[in-house]
Amino acid sequence: MRTLTFRPLWAMGFGLALVLIGGCRSDVYKTQADNPELLHRGMRRITDIMRHDIFSPPVASRIYAYSAIAAYEALRPGYEGYRSLAGQVNGLTSVPQPEAGKEYCFPLASITALTKVGRHLVFSEESMDALKDSMLADFARMDIPRDVYRRSVAYGEAVADHIIAWSKGDNYAQTRSLPKFTIDAKNPARWVPTPPQHADALEPHWKTIRPWTLDSARQFKPNPPIPYSEDKKSAFYQAALEVYEINKRLTDFERETALYWDCNPFEMTTAGHLMIALKKISPTGHWVNITMYATRKANATLIQAAEAYALVSLAIADGFISCWAEKYTSALLRPETYINRHIDPDWRPFIETPPFPEHTSGHATISGAAATILTHLLGDNFSFTDSTEVEFGMKPRTFASFYEAADQAAMSRLYGGIHYRHGNESGRLNGRQIGQYVWEKVRLRTR
Repeated sequence: MRTLTFRPLWAMGFGLALVLIGGCRSDVYKTQADNPELLHRGMRRITDIMRHDIFSPPVASRIYAYSAIAAYEALRPGYEGYRSLAGQVNGLTSVPQPEAGKEYCFPLASITALTKVGRHLVFSEESMDALKDSMLADFARMDIPRDVYRRSVAYGEAVADHIIAWSKGDNYAQTRSLPKFTIDAKNPARWVPTPPQHADALEPHWKTIRPWTLDSARQFKPNPPIPYSEDKKSAFYQAALEVYEINKRLTDFERETALYWDCNPFEMTTAGHLMIALKKISPTGHWVNITMYATRKANATLIQAAEAYALVSLAIADGFISCWAEKYTSALLRPETYINRHIDPDWRPFIETPPFPEHTSGHATISGAAATILTHLLGDNFSFTDSTEVEFGMKPRTFASFYEAADQAAMSRLYGGIHYRHGNESGRLNGRQIGQYVWEKVRLRTR
């Protein structure tokens, strides 16, 4: 047993006294900084900023993925047993490494990387600056040694710069100037704009975005849509009739479920002669929130929370690429259009039809992908309470598993009147395939 002998600081020399004081201070800041709530706060604020900026669901998924990866990569070197995403996701080369033998506060580096990448990708740069300033002030109050603070911020910025450079090769910028979706009035099965906005088709070229883990946008092809027909005895007519009849007799639970999972970033409602825009959370934002609530309940550590955000965001981002590739291949019209033409010209769905083709359901796809990742991380029967929709006037919902939540999200589109049942089911299965693929391909833990 080692015996410690204590001597007065003045007897040890002034320089050694400073080292000892600094050592005590380091122990305190390391404990304070290793706090998952810092990352939860950062991701939540990015959700609020994206809601304000009204990013479309596919674009939002891109922002979350780059931001979450930056946070993970800047944090990972401080924790044994975790691997970089470099070489595991398409196009990401080796990330800058910390200087050997130097002390870092990796949680500070992580938040620096998160906010810098987020700032690069959103419109409201001043809001991201405010978030960064606020969070850096929190770290400053931890009494981190000055050299460690500066070195950690510089490292986080270096990781962020690397992620930003990687993001510029994903073809996103090029898609901003590509042609709009072509409306073909001669093809009765082809998608056309829907009320009330009659907006152009959203992100028709998203299938050309570089996939994150997939070999190509069409690696996992969902089941094709039911063959189009106007025959009242056909499967397609019956699918549309089911949407119509369910919407005419919605139960309170079905109405609430449709609204709960609506997640339309920019919904237009009418009030007399006025058109009122409602900004809601995106589908990705909803599942990022679920990741937060679930990892909190599981008492996940900071690195475990960062791992969860990165994997969930990757699966969702690839889910959108796969789904959008199918949407603009089949280019199928929405139930609203078909029902108005062939069943009831005055019918309107319970929730607003979003401006892109029907098959498959994006929400069903990404919910299946996210639920698969979270199930692998936290278990098959992990119950949790989701409070995402409280700010929109709805009650929290408790689910017995992630798949229960994902399946409810898929069904909500039928209740809302914006998808055929087959589009929901095909998306749900496709999302699970993608989530499983991401889980098997990307290994963040070395043991």
